[in-house]
Amino acid sequence: MNMPLAQTGSFGAATLTIDPEAEATRISAALRSQLTGTLRRRGLVLGLSGGVDSSVSAALAVRAVGAKNVFALFMPEDDSDPESLRLGRLVAETFGISAVVENIGPTLKAMGCYERRDAFIRELVPEYGAGWACKIVIANALTNEGYNISSLVVQDPEGKQTKLRMPPHVYLGIVASTNMKQRTRKQVEYFHADRLNYAVIGTPNRLEYDQGFFVKNGDGAADVKPIAHLYKSQVYQLAAHLGVPEEIRRRPPTTDTYSLQQTQEEFYFSLPYDRMDLCLYGLNNGIAAEEVGRAAGLTAEQVGRVWTDIASKRKTTRYLHSGPLLVDPVPEI
Repeated sequence: MNMPLAQTGSFGAATLTIDPEAEATRISAALRSQLTGTLRRRGLVLGLSGGVDSSVSAALAVRAVGAKNVFALFMPEDDSDPESLRLGRLVAETFGISAVVENIGPTLKAMGCYERRDAFIRELVPEYGAGWACKIVIANALTNEGYNISSLVVQDPEGKQTKLRMPPHVYLGIVASTNMKQRTRKQVEYFHADRLNYAVIGTPNRLEYDQGFFVKNGDGAADVKPIAHLYKSQVYQLAAHLGVPEEIRRRPPTTDTYSLQQTQEEFYFSLPYDRMDLCLYGLNNGIAAEEVGRAAGLTAEQVGRVWTDIASKRKTTRYLHSGPLLVDPVPEI
């Protein structure tokens, strides 16, 4: 890791402390170099979700190339939390970025996104329809021996929630349908990037990038990913330093994909981001499970289960990082 880290006597949250000004300067310089060198583009496009990752990426883009060379998109759809649009607009106003709303709901309806998803849900809940809501949740790795078991949660119009196990084809069908959302957003981003001769920013942090928490050719598609090397807690350090509004920094990380509110821990990660950071850093840097456990408030056995979960996600999602496979190499390219 190239960024300056705090030098402490023992492993803990302070180990992940960075010099935010030095890191912001380094990332901004890299963005400028990538834009004018390899990419040969005039500016940067990104989607603003109202979350801390896209907010920090926007602030870094402005610092790198100036607000007049950054263009942002708000892309709500039928299941989006209205707060996401409000907070995204707040970010654009804070950093002086030009932005437009592109409502992707009609496009998703035309492609059958919601209809396809609901058809799979009705295999388990035949009455699912208007007035219902849903989300997918994952079993906590600390209590399930490291196996990733997903369940469907539905809420009826009266507010009663039911949790159901899904057969594999139902799970895959729901996920495939909802992945249309990320892919449609990226299509809109690249329309504006092509129109302006700009490059597209991807906004995953290290937890997401490492463990495949993105959709291939959806939010995983980008020309540059300026914070993929940063642990989530380090992104928050940059957010405070760069002036990201406090209410965005206070907002719990969400997926904003399903009609029921859903945290990232419910959907994908084993633990809240600050403890996941410690476990991932410990695994990456060969720190003993007992020491990681003391820092994260876990037993060594629990740390081992989190590490097993990380390894499983890395293996399962490795293909997301891969480009298309060729039969023979094309040496001229």
